[in-house]
Amino acid sequence: MFRPFLDSLRRHGVPVSLREWLDLMGAMQAGLSNWSVDDFYTLARAILVKDERHIDRYDRAFAESFAGLETVPVEALVSETALPREWLEKLAEKFLTDAEKAEIEGSGSFEALMEKLRQRLAEQQGRHQGGNKWIGTGGTSPFGAYGYNPEGVRIGQAESRHRRAVKVWDKREFRDFDDQVELGTRNIKVALKRLRQWARHGAAEELDLPGTIRATADHGYIDVQTRPERRNAVKVLLFLDVGGSMDDHVRVVDELFSAARAEFRHMEHFYFHNCLYEGVWKDNRRRWDAQTPTWEVLHKYGRDYKCIFVGDASMSPYEIAAPGGANEHWNPEPGELWLRRACETWPDHVWLNPVAEAHWGYTPSIGMIGQIFEARMMPLTLDGLTRAMRVLG
Repeated sequence: MFRPFLDSLRRHGVPVSLREWLDLMGAMQAGLSNWSVDDFYTLARAILVKDERHIDRYDRAFAESFAGLETVPVEALVSETALPREWLEKLAEKFLTDAEKAEIEGSGSFEALMEKLRQRLAEQQGRHQGGNKWIGTGGTSPFGAYGYNPEGVRIGQAESRHRRAVKVWDKREFRDFDDQVELGTRNIKVALKRLRQWARHGAAEELDLPGTIRATADHGYIDVQTRPERRNAVKVLLFLDVGGSMDDHVRVVDELFSAARAEFRHMEHFYFHNCLYEGVWKDNRRRWDAQTPTWEVLHKYGRDYKCIFVGDASMSPYEIAAPGGANEHWNPEPGELWLRRACETWPDHVWLNPVAEAHWGYTPSIGMIGQIFEARMMPLTLDGLTRAMRVLG
């Protein structure tokens, strides 16, 4: 069971030595993971990951190796391996047919949804499993976990399943994108090279061949001339959507982030979730206690910056249009207002979307953000990058 995990770690670029792997096996034999998936994840990460830059790679390898656990029938797990019940709770999700899903109506408006939640919290007593009303698990109620509803409030669920939640009533943790990824970045770097404005600055450290020839001819002896190195003077401001549905696009955004780091000497980046609001952050581990006010970013970086948003733009329309519609907090102003402020502050702006362009029409929020950016939304493909660099240039 664990050997494929070791192979996956090495394939994803996590440097794991034999000594570290034997330490993990010894810890397992000592019962330190307590037969818990979460405990094993934490234990293995503590032993095998030596550099925080490899945490994202570790997570991808872990998901690749153990994703199948959620598809094993409950009866087989209980009878053959006697795993604790907590390992199997997520299997309580109710899988509905398309016809059953069509029968479940949305609340109609954000205000109506929140009013329903207030009523449920006031009326409900105790835990509830299944059903279509109470806050619980595995049902069709608009509130709870591991169920289905087209407009719901997710409470107490580890990750998104159907990606229909309007609000998430949990504190989630996201990961920074990896700016050291090299595989697959070469073509992205070629596309980014179109965005260049050359300038000479710094110390005179580059050979000036034409100047050397002229000075040698004038003086009659070899007179070596140097000049400041020519570098790309473009300034880039990168806003990266992270978490939720963006988990499907981690690899391609890693590659873009890594390539942009290498290509642009003057680049600043910030993270946001789903839509731009009153706060952004530099480190996803501290996104709750070390946010930077968006107003500060708008006033700090001048109009000469090229502004690039990266995100799938896939969210509830309330998150864009309504005060209080943000997925994880109560926003005083709608996300649309903050996006328009960003577009006005930095006239050279684009939105790069990792969702295939042919699928944009199926998600209303993509169309809403596309209108705000006035045809400056491009797919996160090599062709889309090339088009985006031409627009910014």
